[in-house]
Order: sequence, then C-alpha cells, then structure tokens
Amino acid sequence: MSHSRHTCAQVALHRLCFLTCLLTVTLVAADELQGDDNQNNEKWLEPARSRLMHVIGAMPFFPHRANTTGNLVLNVKDFDNAQVCGACHTEIYRQWRSSMMSQAWDEPIYRALLKRASAATEGKVDNFCTGCHTPIGLTTGQITSQVNRSSIEDSAKNHPMPGVDCETCHNISARTGLDNGAYVLSPRAHGKPTKFGPRKDAVSPYHDTVYSALHTRSDFCGTCHNVTHPFSSVAVERTYDEWQESTYSLNNVTCQSCHMPGFAGKAAIMGPDRKEVASHWFSGANATMLKHLGQEEGAQRARDMLARAAQITFQQLPAAIIPGQYASVAVKVTNVGAGHKLPTGFPEGREMWIDFRVQDASGRELYRLGSIKDGKTEVNTRNFKVHIGDKNGNPLDVEVWNATQILSDNRILPKGYNIGEFSFLVPADAVGPLTLTADLNYWPFSQKLADYLLGKDKLQVEITRMANVTQSVPLSTGSDTAKRAIPAKLKLDDASAYYKE
Repeated sequence: MSHSRHTCAQVALHRLCFLTCLLTVTLVAADELQGDDNQNNEKWLEPARSRLMHVIGAMPFFPHRANTTGNLVLNVKDFDNAQVCGACHTEIYRQWRSSMMSQAWDEPIYRALLKRASAATEGKVDNFCTGCHTPIGLTTGQITSQVNRSSIEDSAKNHPMPGVDCETCHNISARTGLDNGAYVLSPRAHGKPTKFGPRKDAVSPYHDTVYSALHTRSDFCGTCHNVTHPFSSVAVERTYDEWQESTYSLNNVTCQSCHMPGFAGKAAIMGPDRKEVASHWFSGANATMLKHLGQEEGAQRARDMLARAAQITFQQLPAAIIPGQYASVAVKVTNVGAGHKLPTGFPEGREMWIDFRVQDASGRELYRLGSIKDGKTEVNTRNFKVHIGDKNGNPLDVEVWNATQILSDNRILPKGYNIGEFSFLVPADAVGPLTLTADLNYWPFSQKLADYLLGKDKLQVEITRMANVTQSVPLSTGSDTAKRAIPAKLKLDDASAYYKE
C-alpha cells in the first residue's frame, strides 16, 4: 500500500512539474513579437497589458500598445506624405483618398468625442484614442492634450498629421497583440525607406520592398479593429474577434477579401499588369461621414456594401387579416454578407433597425414601429445594437471612457438571423387589402448624437435602407381563412438613402 502511495505521489509530482513547465513556456512565447509568418492567433495567449505595463519600455505610448523599432519616438522626416506615394501608386492613392482611412484623424465626430474624452480623463486617454486614428502622429510624439482638444481647422494648420495612410500600414513590420493598436512601426528598417507588403516580386526604385505575410491576414487589421478599454478592460469593439469566431475565418475569407477586393491593373504606374491588385477603397458603412466630407464615390460604395450585408423577409403571413382584431407579423433579418456582427464597431453609434408599417387600401397608416423621434429611433424599436454601461449599470450614449461593462448586445452574428414580432390592432373600418412593409435601416450614429457633439443640424445623418420587403394581405370577416398561410414575396431593394425631416 505504501509503495502504491509513493508511486501515485511521484506521478502527481511529475504532472505538476509538466504543467508548470508548460505554463512557463506559454507565458514566454506569449511575450514574444508575432512575426510576419507566425499565424498564432489564439487571442488568450497574447501578452496581457497588465504584464506589459511592468516591463520598462514595453508600452512606450501607454495606454496605446503601439511599438517602434527599439521603442523609440520616431522622426517625422522618416515618413512621406501620401501624395508622394500617389505619384507612382496613382490609382491606389485615388481610392484611398476617398476612404474613411484617409479621414481617420480629421473626422469631426471622432474629434468631438476625443476632445471630450481628453478633458474628462485629464489626458489619460490622449495616446490611446489617437494611436489608431493617426499612428504616425502618436509615434512621432506629436500628440498632446492641447492638440487633441483643438479644432480640426487649428490642428490642420498648426499640427498637421495624417490619418491611416500609406506610410502607416506599409511600415508595420510585426504585431505584439490583437487589440489597442498592437503594431510595430518600423520606417527605415534597412537604414533607408522600407515598405512591407503582400507581394514577393515587388520592386521599387524609390524604396526597399519586403514581403510581409502579416499584410495578407486578418490579424493585421485586428490590431486596431479590436478595442479594449485601457483601464476597465471592457471589450468596447471586437470586429476582429467576431470574424475569427465565424465561418468566414474557417474558410479563409479574410478582412481583405471583402474590404480590399482585387481588381485587374497596376499597383504602380511603372509596375507590371496584374490580375489582382488589392483595392484601397476600404469600403465600410459610414456613408454619412463620407458624403459630409465630399467623398460621394466612397459614400455610394458604403451603401452598396450595406445592401449586400443583410436580407429581410416576412415569416409565414396569414392568408387574410380580420378587421377589429389583433394581428401578428414576424420579420426575419439575416446577416448574409458581413463577416462580423451586424452592425460592428463604435458602440455609441452603430445601429440597425426594422421600420415596420401597415397601411390600408385608402392610404391610412394603421401601425408603425421604427420611426425617428427626437433624433433617435423611437421607444421599443426592433433594433440591433450593443449597449455599454458605467459601474452603476447606467447606459452610456457618449461617455465611453466611463464604460465598465456591456449591458446588452443583440447584434446579428455572421450567417445568423433574428426574428422580431410585431402585433397591431386592425381597425374595424380598415379598407382592404393591407400593405405590410418592413425596411431594414442603418445609420453610423443617431441624429441626436451628431447634434449633441457638433451642434444642431451641423451634420445631416443619412439613414441607409439596407433591404426592404413588402406584401399585400387581404382582409376577411371570417376567422377560418386566417389559419392558412401564404408565402411572403421578397423584394430586396438596392441600398437607397433618404433623410428624415
């Protein structure tokens, strides 16, 4: 018996040693830089911010996670203006100029929020917010509370900085994590201008070119498209994780597949003709801001992308509806085209909702739910949104810097769907047939938020209709016909935009 106990003790000791060694190796590996050809995307093995904070120099731009070669502040002269790149990469520059990436620093809603966040936190989030909106501005030491709280016009005149430009993305040499800007910016990596990119045969007379497998993968985008609150650790935005946990990632459909689809042409005017050059429209869903900034081509691309993202249909409708009684209609919304939740990003703003209406043959509106009242969707609207809250459980519409928890999240998963039910009383004098209409609408932020941040009517928020379904249903005086069902007729419009007066 004693020998058996001794043997069991030895086995237990060996197991404990093995687990200890395994944990040590895991922690060491997690602190190493993720190189170009390392596809270790296990998010739970990324180096913890709490540990990095205790390593001298590990987070030189705290609380942002950007690094540079040697963790030194970079020289502004190490970076070219995007117009210089545009001299050779003409078409790519033209596309980028019409994107939200190029407007990332000078976008008015962001700057209004940044000004408030900087003042409210006494500058604690100055570096954090700016590191993904002007990476070069942050890593060259130009970011201060004064700059962050200045007007767009003042900063453009006295402290001009690029948004997310050519030099930003093509000087990233590695990543150290999967959120909060965990990129490594390495200009002049070879002692002279060096550009990292997705091609092994790229040659330039102006700069060195280095193949980067990282630039071909979604984790490149994940460095900024995952956002964790730097002090409360709330998952504020998780666009990359949403993709990683979807069927899209399993089937190698990357962020670049949808947001940088290839086109036939030249990457540079002196370069070879290629069957596929990555486009640089970076199309997303912010038609409002692009139109406001005069980029109508980019705005239309945003509308087109929204039109491909979702479908809306009626579930089985009654063969007839009885006047004087309640009727119920189920509406199904399906995420058919977005490789992340729908909608994704910017929790204070992004909202998708169903605008459901019932009209009789005389043109009288019998019921509506989903209209805009006082600059926001009316109470009880069937919407899709994430809600963040403070430590007391109060919802936050603006002050995301006070976030400590996610209160709710009913956004639609990739390839997922949601079914909402609408019940309404049909007047006894209704004139048949009834026309049922359901619009699937989206805006990047509410009119109320825009008015609060910028002043009333300074920016007109566009409501983009992503999809539409309409069906006519007859009225009946008998209850028997109401038990039967007819298939719904789907009408999916091209994305169209309209404005609420």
